[in-house]
Amino acid sequence: MKRKITIIIIIILCFLLQSTLFKTLSIASISPNLLIIVTSSFGFMRGKKEGLFTGFLCGLFIDIYYGSAIGFYAAIYMYIGYFNGFFRKIFFPEDIKLPMILISASDLISNLLVYLFRFLLRRRFAFRYYLLNIILPEWVYTILVTVFLYFILLRINQRLEKTEKRSASKFV
Repeated sequence: MKRKITIIIIIILCFLLQSTLFKTLSIASISPNLLIIVTSSFGFMRGKKEGLFTGFLCGLFIDIYYGSAIGFYAAIYMYIGYFNGFFRKIFFPEDIKLPMILISASDLISNLLVYLFRFLLRRRFAFRYYLLNIILPEWVYTILVTVFLYFILLRINQRLEKTEKRSASKFV
């Protein structure tokens, strides 16, 4: 229960930072995607179920605040969190290469899916414009922020795991 509440608080904080502070710090009206960092991180740190749960909540916040239909971003983020969960077995906290690769791939995939379902299916074929002006700048900005935010999320996760192990040993 403590883990779920902590994840919800992290999601709310990251959503607020993404939609307020980082909107004012945007570069060429592009801001980093903090919620994709949270979704991917908890996916590969905690597994498929945790990634699915985190992705659903992150996507739901985006749907409610930005989206035109509830469930679009929730579905995309759910799948991203779930597929990042497959990498839990090869995740090592001290190695930053895997998290950077997974988070950057998740950001690219989510933006490509948004382009596919929101623009391409409505016959808006300006992929080059969308790629150069939205996808790549957001991708770079997200990677830069990942370097800092990932270590914060890692410390929170390690602290939660420590308290869970401590409380589990009391019952054994």
